[in-house]
Amino acid sequence: MTTVNLYNIEGKKTGSIDLPEVVFGLESNNNLLHQVYVSQSANRRIGSAHTKRRSEVSGGGRKPWKQKGTGNARTGSIRNPIWRGGGTVFGPRKDKNFSKNINVKMKRKAMLTALSEKARLGKIFVIESLVLDDIKTKKMSNLFNNIEISTSALVGLANEERESYKAIRNIEKKNACEIEKFNTYDILNSDVVVISQEGIKALENQFIK
Repeated sequence: MTTVNLYNIEGKKTGSIDLPEVVFGLESNNNLLHQVYVSQSANRRIGSAHTKRRSEVSGGGRKPWKQKGTGNARTGSIRNPIWRGGGTVFGPRKDKNFSKNINVKMKRKAMLTALSEKARLGKIFVIESLVLDDIKTKKMSNLFNNIEISTSALVGLANEERESYKAIRNIEKKNACEIEKFNTYDILNSDVVVISQEGIKALENQFIK
């Protein structure tokens, strides 16, 4: 069982807490993490490069010259791909679908495995509660400074803590999301994970079935 420090909302150490094995005690599985990470990365991909085919470029409404008698090679349109300004063959298209399917059990296990890896590396920070009486960015900024988190962090918010997102969204390198939206991609792309005691309970209720 992994034991980590417990902090209050001001960033002061108030004790320690044992992380539940069912969430933070899974064995390493790099193959699973890689497969799910690649899948979720592909699902976020939006194609931007886009070339036009011969039916989409402008011009070429008529035959450039008659079929016979000019000495030129026969051609039917200046939109032919071999012409300058013509359509592109096999070019990138923004309507291409890059998504990959991963079943729910694999996604869930990979997410818990990623959290377990963070726990083994000492990258899990537990706060008593992330509920703020006054939604101010300065309060959350002071919390990160006091627990010495200057790198990228993923902050998990339980239902009653959702409003705290407004105090985190403008802080550099800090990303906040609801517990039910936790995923392998965001966890692995963050140096540390910050979560409250209520958030840990929400993780168990949401993903341990």
